[in-house]
Amino acid sequence: MSTYTLHPISLPLPPSSSTQHLTHKTLHISHSRSQALWVESLRLKTRSNSFHEAISTYIDMLTSDVSPDNFVFPVVFKAVTALHDLNLGKQVHAHVVKYGYNSSSVAIANSVINFYGKCGELSDVLKVFDRIPDRDLVSWNSLISAFCCFQEWELALEAFKFMLDEDWEPTSFTLVSIILACSNLSKRDGLRLGKEVHAYSFRKSHRSTFTYNSLMSMYANLGRLGDAKYVFKLFEDRNLVSWNTIISSFSQNECFMDALTYLRRMIVEGINPDGVTLASVLPACSHLEKLGTGKEIHAYALKSGDLTENSFVGSALVDMYSNCRRVEIGRRVFDGISKRKTGLWNAMIAGYAQNEYDEEALMLFFEMEAVSGVFPNTITMASIVPACARYEAFSGKESIHGYMIKRGLVTDTYVQNALIDLYSRMGKMEISNTIFSSMERKDTVSWNTMITGYVISGCYNDALLKLHEMQVADRGCTFKPNSITLMTVLPGCASLAALAKGKEIHAYAIRNLLASEVTVGSALVDMYAKCGHLNLSRRVFDQMPIRNVITWNVIIMAYGMHGNGEKALELFNDMVAEGEKGSEVKPTQVTFVAILAACSHSGMVDEGLRLFHKMKDEHGIEPGPDHYACVVDLLGRAGRVEEAYDFINTMPSGFDKVGAWSSLLGACRNHKNVKIGEITAQNLLQIQPNVASHYVLLSNIYSSAGLWDKAVDIRRKMKELGVKKEPGCSWIEHSDEIHKFLAGDLVHPQSEKIHDFLEKLSEKMKRQGYVPDTSCVLHNLDEKEKETLLCGHSEKLAIAFGILNTTPGTTIRVTKNLRVCNDCHTATKFISKLTDREIILRDVRRFHHFRNGTCSCGDYW
Repeated sequence: MSTYTLHPISLPLPPSSSTQHLTHKTLHISHSRSQALWVESLRLKTRSNSFHEAISTYIDMLTSDVSPDNFVFPVVFKAVTALHDLNLGKQVHAHVVKYGYNSSSVAIANSVINFYGKCGELSDVLKVFDRIPDRDLVSWNSLISAFCCFQEWELALEAFKFMLDEDWEPTSFTLVSIILACSNLSKRDGLRLGKEVHAYSFRKSHRSTFTYNSLMSMYANLGRLGDAKYVFKLFEDRNLVSWNTIISSFSQNECFMDALTYLRRMIVEGINPDGVTLASVLPACSHLEKLGTGKEIHAYALKSGDLTENSFVGSALVDMYSNCRRVEIGRRVFDGISKRKTGLWNAMIAGYAQNEYDEEALMLFFEMEAVSGVFPNTITMASIVPACARYEAFSGKESIHGYMIKRGLVTDTYVQNALIDLYSRMGKMEISNTIFSSMERKDTVSWNTMITGYVISGCYNDALLKLHEMQVADRGCTFKPNSITLMTVLPGCASLAALAKGKEIHAYAIRNLLASEVTVGSALVDMYAKCGHLNLSRRVFDQMPIRNVITWNVIIMAYGMHGNGEKALELFNDMVAEGEKGSEVKPTQVTFVAILAACSHSGMVDEGLRLFHKMKDEHGIEPGPDHYACVVDLLGRAGRVEEAYDFINTMPSGFDKVGAWSSLLGACRNHKNVKIGEITAQNLLQIQPNVASHYVLLSNIYSSAGLWDKAVDIRRKMKELGVKKEPGCSWIEHSDEIHKFLAGDLVHPQSEKIHDFLEKLSEKMKRQGYVPDTSCVLHNLDEKEKETLLCGHSEKLAIAFGILNTTPGTTIRVTKNLRVCNDCHTATKFISKLTDREIILRDVRRFHHFRNGTCSCGDYW
């Protein structure tokens, strides 16, 4: 921006060569020209938007000893306002005072108000307005417009009231400002006042196109899109701004199909889209993932020439291609724009980050400032922090936090939310909580991010406590959980088997019309299934108006976990049939993991093998490591251990075989195959020498076979390496609390009562034919000591607690972090019959439904 120094009498020209050329050669204005010619010359420059040349003409006029008058200053202020040069405008204002027009000309005063409203401070506007002796309608319009520029919406409305009190009749220009003010009030107040203004404009026949455009924008901003559409249909003199307003309203209110429909109507009516149109409609293509339509719009922009250099259009194109998972095309768009503004950089960095091209996002972030000199803003940081969190090779995660402090960006809510997520993913929840607690302005995303952090960290109780805190007043402000909150916290309920809390959340979702959303519905299906309530899980599934592939995968997995492989296979076939009818829901890699696991848990070996072998040919899905691991589990669980071992050797080179070897080692433990177990453990320990479960399973294989010396050697090696076995833990929900039990637990308040109950129950069970399976005790002790240890297994303690603390007939639901042992499985069958209870036990692999002395797994697990 050029800076001019103004003096009332004499001033040299600015040192710009282009200005010298214009002044001395093109414009060469004679000193003898009349004032009228100077004014006409000034008006000519401002009308053609040659604002710098207008200022140069004004300087020439002063140096020619021609005094400016009340015709000159409004034109000069128009140029200064367009240049947005506050210092220059103040000097012109000084000339107004010097030449005696400070209070004598209302036209000049109005120009000064307009200038300060757009370039200065509100106090300057008020000072000028207060000194106008004879205000006119333009004075009031200028004041109201200034209040809107400073986003002082209530003051704008108050000024409007005073204007009416002084019997000034509002014009369309007045109403446009007032409509804008209404659109920025609360929904209730904004709609009430906005409708009054709308009615007034209708009565007074203020039916200009720009009034209608403002009304459309107001209704859309206040969530009344139907009213905006109605206003749009009311008038015929629609211009480009009208179409842009309605299309952007649709996009902003997530009515994306309507945005595309109106774009087509706009073109049919002969209105050519501009950069604003394209930037407004491309988000619709982005969210609907309509890549073909997005490419057509891109082609139109290329044909139009200048639109391809429009940074807003470029940013929208990058965003569209990124959302459609075509990041490489987005990068070509980015590279093709020479003048890249911050928004374009942000769009490309966000595109990389949301598609988890984390290294590329970081490299572009470093290039943004170091190479191009464009400084990141809060939006940049909110996009780059998640990439930092995920990219393991990037060691400077915490240094990003320091960079933001240095740049003064850490007070922004979006950035703070991103930092909470960063530290949560690093396992540093205490730092996340510190940032969260220090935030002056939390939003729903802040709470959701904290809840997600606790769920990711396995702190499910903390996640549920945070959900409760979210709904309690915080500095006078409460936050309503939204669909993101619910889909985040429901897995926590599932992990804790907190059925009562899950039902409470379900009721909240129904009351707040969130239960029908596909994300929430899918999370509810999963929660009920993992809390052992398969019937409720299926009921939610059946009631969902829209199901996506995740919903189908969850319900198939649910039936598999509960040992109902036939029903899971039936659902899989239903899913395939829907896809064949044209539905977008088609089996994915995850679907096949779910159905293969279901076949494994139900002993459906032939069906599982058939599905595996037709994955690629019939569904176009290449089997991956997880699918091979499922087949190994399928064969091994059925006792076909040697066949499972041979199958691992058919896996493609380069595949991760940890899952397959782990499944085989478990099968060797179940079927006491020492030879293959040793080979399998050797392979696993070469890949993962510090994983405790591998050592434990091998030790169990030796113990079950009576090879105590070898079992002791394995445990000694674990001790030498510092590898610790995960202790067995079971938990049960009661009275809205989670009660946890470790093996041999004596710290629970009811421990003595529980152990007494189990001893008496054990005697009754023995009289019914129960024989303790002491092979499950993996220590070389006498039989009596082994029986005592078996009584203290965590699942038995949790079941006993449930029976003691619930009314007869209540279903007992227990969750265990490890596989249930043979003895506990047998004992629970007896307990279910003796106590006349249904006992649902979920272990790390699957569900067992015990009823009247039998288990749903048919002793196949």
